[in-house]
Amino acid sequence: MSLNENFHKIGALLKKERAMPPPAYPWQELALEIIKELNVPKSKKTAVFKVCRDHQRSFIERCLNDTKELSHRERWKYFFKLINLG
Repeated sequence: MSLNENFHKIGALLKKERAMPPPAYPWQELALEIIKELNVPKSKKTAVFKVCRDHQRSFIERCLNDTKELSHRERWKYFFKLINLG
């Protein structure tokens, strides 16, 4: 094997995508669904995880459903408003 072939193999390893581990808690899975569905910006993702951890699932789902029904622009902001009202 030549030196060039070794570099190609190492480069292929580095390019390989790493699989994300599954969520450890149900509230983490809920937070990931909300982030995806409401297009939450990166700077607010941790806030979604905190909300999902601190509140009951039924309350979060109700806020999510109300957000989808009532808001059409920047849904994630409306979602946080509903959370703060509750």
